[in-house]
Amino acid sequence: DYPLLGRYTSDDEAVMRQHIEWAKSAGLEGFIVSWKSTDLLNQRLDVLTDLAEEQNFQLQIIYQGLDFERNPLPVDIIASDLDYFIENFAQRKAFSLFSRPVVILSGTWEFTPQEVNELTQYRRQDLLILASERNLDGYNRLAHAVDGNAYYWSSVNPDTFPGYREKLVEMGAAVHQNGGLWIPPAAPGFDARLIGGTTVVERKDGDTFRVQINTALSSSPDILGIISWNEFSENSHIEPSEEIGARYLNILSEINH
Repeated sequence: DYPLLGRYTSDDEAVMRQHIEWAKSAGLEGFIVSWKSTDLLNQRLDVLTDLAEEQNFQLQIIYQGLDFERNPLPVDIIASDLDYFIENFAQRKAFSLFSRPVVILSGTWEFTPQEVNELTQYRRQDLLILASERNLDGYNRLAHAVDGNAYYWSSVNPDTFPGYREKLVEMGAAVHQNGGLWIPPAAPGFDARLIGGTTVVERKDGDTFRVQINTALSSSPDILGIISWNEFSENSHIEPSEEIGARYLNILSEINH
């Protein structure tokens, strides 16, 4: 599948504007933006922040803590990037959904508790820093050093994963017991074959999406994290596309409105 807008690049201002307008029309309140500090990504984030503020739309960050080989980035580089974000973006209106901007550290399972604490202890006064752990034990080992947890689980099959709902409820309860923010996932489907995998979760004309939304909602989320806006390579996108059209935005609109 491909975007209805064509083969765009992520620094196209017109595309960003259309994305925000579509998202708002379906009842979405913001985007969680994949980011780390490079000249190009900083320029793109700056433009997106301007547009979000113009349209009263919220942004949060998922910081890409792993490289393309899925190895953890050096802690000093992450620290420098977080400081750059604090200095240049943390006071912007687009990041004001909560008392402080939300930054999710992607790949926290690859870091020791000491490394995570080193990254967060002096920055939590400026940011709400969330782990991205995939199970209760993973979250518990970092709970003292973070402000919650966001679970990016795009490939779960509700029909075949035993204890799926119970896992999310258990994790949400633990995060809330520690006073943190909980962001559970809901995806419309998944297909890893284009990126060398074999896992396929059929969309079932929206039934998979509805089940995952209801399951995530049962875990008392502070934010419902939809996976994803435009991850076309894993077929988890909800952005209007050539093959599916606006089907999944319409489902979200029905639920929200």
